[in-house]
Amino acid sequence: MVLADLGRKITSALRSLSNATIINKEVLDSMLKEICAALLEADVNIKLVKQLRENVRSVIDFEDMAGGLNKRRMIQSAVFKELVKLVDPGVKAYQPTKAKSNIIMFVGLQGSGKTTTCTKLAYYYQKKGWKTSLVCADTFRAGAFDQLKQNATKARIPFYGSYTEVDPVVIAQDGVEKFKNEGFEIIIVDTSGRHKQEDSLFEEMLQVSIAVSPDNIIFVMDASIGQACEAQARAFKEKVDVGAVIVTKLDGHAKGGGALSAVAATHSPIIFIGTGEHIDDFEPFKVKPFVSKLLGMGDIEGLIDKVNELKLDDNEELIEKLKQGEFTLRDMYEQFQNIMKMGPFSQIMGMIPGFSSDFMTKGNEQESMSRLKKLMTIMDSMNDQELDHREGAKLFSRQSGRVTRVARGAGVTSREVQELLSQYTKFAAMVKKMGGIKGLFKGGDMGKNVNPAQMAKLNQHMAKMIDPKVLQQMGGMSGLQNMMRQLQGAASGNLSHLMGNK
Repeated sequence: MVLADLGRKITSALRSLSNATIINKEVLDSMLKEICAALLEADVNIKLVKQLRENVRSVIDFEDMAGGLNKRRMIQSAVFKELVKLVDPGVKAYQPTKAKSNIIMFVGLQGSGKTTTCTKLAYYYQKKGWKTSLVCADTFRAGAFDQLKQNATKARIPFYGSYTEVDPVVIAQDGVEKFKNEGFEIIIVDTSGRHKQEDSLFEEMLQVSIAVSPDNIIFVMDASIGQACEAQARAFKEKVDVGAVIVTKLDGHAKGGGALSAVAATHSPIIFIGTGEHIDDFEPFKVKPFVSKLLGMGDIEGLIDKVNELKLDDNEELIEKLKQGEFTLRDMYEQFQNIMKMGPFSQIMGMIPGFSSDFMTKGNEQESMSRLKKLMTIMDSMNDQELDHREGAKLFSRQSGRVTRVARGAGVTSREVQELLSQYTKFAAMVKKMGGIKGLFKGGDMGKNVNPAQMAKLNQHMAKMIDPKVLQQMGGMSGLQNMMRQLQGAASGNLSHLMGNK
C-alpha cells in the first residue's frame, strides 16, 4: 500500500470514530484494528504496530474516564502522537555551522538514489547561500563519477573525483582537503553503494569515514524496499555512526512504511525526503507536519515557511500597489518568479488542508511549470515601458507592432503574446477587486475584517481564473471556498500557537 493510501485508510478509521454515537472499548478496538491493518499493509514493522496499539489502549481507560471528557478527541490525539513516535527517534539532527567546513558523508545501498541525493542536498544548501561542494569517492560502480559530474555541472556545484585513482580513501581525503583549503562550508562525500553481506565494502566505508572524520554520516534509504529496510539500516548503524537518514523514492508509489519504521533501527532522525527524480523533488522532513499531511490535515507550518522564504513582507511597494489595486506586467513576472521559487506545485498543494500531495500529477505539474516559463520568456522580450505601464495590455492594443516585436524576440507566435496579455488583464482585474475590499490586508481573522459578500465575489472571480480541471479537482466552487476557509482558519490557529509559545 502506498503512503497516500495509508493516509486515507487511517483517516477513514478516525472518521468512523467521529461517526460513532457511543465511544466504548469495542469501537476503539475496531478503529485500532483498521489502523494496524493499514500500517502492516504499508510495510511498517509488526513490533512497532503492536506497540502503537498497546500505547493507544493504555491512554484510554473507559472505566476511570470522567463523563465530561471528550473521548473522541483523546483517542484521535493519542493516535496522532503514536504515529509521530513511529518516525521520531527523539534525537536532534546535526546542524551545519556557517563559516566553517562541515563534512557530510553519504552511505547506503547500491541503487538507493544516493548519488542523486548528494546533489539534491548540495543544491538545497546552495540555494540558501552556503558554499557547497561534492566529492565522488565511489570507485566501485562504473559511471558513478560521470553521474555525479553531470548532476553537479547541471546544478553548478563544484565537484572532485578521479578517473585514474582507484582508492576511494585517497580520493575522499584529497577532495575534502582541497575544498577545505578553498573555504567551502558544505563538503558532501559520496561513497560506494553496498549491501550488508558485502564485508569488504563495509570495511572500505569505515576507512573513508576514519580518513575524512565526517561531522555527519547520512544513511540514504530507498522507500521501495519495504521490510528489508530495517535489517539494512541496523547493519549500517553497527558499522559507522549514522547520524541522520534521508528517505528516497517516497513519491507516492512506494509503500514507505518499511523505511519510516527503520528509523527505529538507526535511532537517527529523518532529515529530508526525496519525492521524485528532479533536483527540487526534495523537502526537509518535519515529523508532525509529515503526519498531518499523511492524514490530509495539511502542513500550514511548511506553507508559511515557503512564503516566508520569499520575503514578500520586504516588498512594501508591492503590498502598497495591491492596496491601491495596481498591478503591472512586471508585478506579474515577479509573482511567477515567486511561484517557481516555492517549488513543485504538488508539494505546495499537499501543504493545504484537505489536499493530498498527489493532488496534481507530475505530468500536470511539469506542464504548468513549462507554461509559466514560456510566459516569463515572453515578458523577458518586453521593454521597461511595457513592463511598468499601469495598463500594459492597453499599450499593446493601441500599438499592435509591439506584439509582433515581442513575439519575434521570444520565439513565439503573436497569438501566444495576446494570450499572455489576456491572462494579465484577468490578473489585474482580480487585484483591483482585492484592492477594493477593505480589511483584506489587515491580517488577523479575515472573516471578521472582510465583508462576506465582497469575499464571495472575489472567490467567484478566482474560480474564473483557475483552470477548470483544477477547480473540478478542488470540488468546484464550494471546494474553493472551503479551502480558503480552512487555510485562513489553520493559518490563524498556527499564528496564535506561535504567539503562545513566545
